[in-house]
Amino acid sequence: MSRTTRTVLVIAIATVMATVATFAVYAAVSRIPVREVEIASLQVVVAVKGLPNGTRLAAKDLKMVAWPASSPLPGAFDAIEKVVDRGLIAGLVDNEPITESKLAPLEAGAGLPPSIPPGMRAMSVKVDEVVGVAGFVVPGTRVDLVVTVKGRGNGVDEKAMSRTAISNVLVLTAGTRYDQEQGLKGEPQPTTVVTLAVTPEDAERIALAASEGKISLALRNPMDVTPTETSGVRLEALMTGRGGAAPPAPAPAPARRAARPATAQAVPAAAPSVKVYVVETIRAAKRVEETVR
Repeated sequence: MSRTTRTVLVIAIATVMATVATFAVYAAVSRIPVREVEIASLQVVVAVKGLPNGTRLAAKDLKMVAWPASSPLPGAFDAIEKVVDRGLIAGLVDNEPITESKLAPLEAGAGLPPSIPPGMRAMSVKVDEVVGVAGFVVPGTRVDLVVTVKGRGNGVDEKAMSRTAISNVLVLTAGTRYDQEQGLKGEPQPTTVVTLAVTPEDAERIALAASEGKISLALRNPMDVTPTETSGVRLEALMTGRGGAAPPAPAPAPARRAARPATAQAVPAAAPSVKVYVVETIRAAKRVEETVR
């Protein structure tokens, strides 16, 4: 037997033995019984499908699932009967647990009214795809209301102006019930109306702004709670590049002083001319000059 033949034979035998050993180990492991470890759990009520805000819960919308007992869910329910006929004050997604914080109080009914915070009012604002920030204004977001009023006269104070009238407003609903159901997937939905939670005073301001001008929505970062304080901008300032304030009045020209006539100064009279004579006197050996006037 040649050397090459012996090498091929050894490799073939090793391959066969490795294959047999592999199948033998696999068969042995497959015969080992599976040990199931039982984890303590409890039953909680979850939503069968996504439900919008204001929905009155029915038994067909709910189901029971196991929840790890080591991590209990605060406010969860252990029976479907405890949540039937109660209204939602927050939207739900598929298989989301039902908690007390997402339900309206007992006997409060369903729909939008139970979701209005105490002391607030729900007011709807008509919007379009642009005003509604391209459909990203959804329930739970916060917006600023920018009001634009057109000018009615020639005075500076009556020209077109835009200003943030109300800031940090909570959005209760966006669109109709159908729009809300379509938006449960988290995708932006174009809406024609947005319902806001505002104070009674702000509701009056919004009503006046809607009748006298146009309302636009500015979407806010939910972590930004600082009130928006601006002085607004006027059309004249926008087009000229100046600030929103009216241009300052020109400074008055300095008053001219009346020219005072020059005071005539007294000119002293010329002194009369005096003739001076020099007299030369010789006395003895001395020569003396004397001045005589």
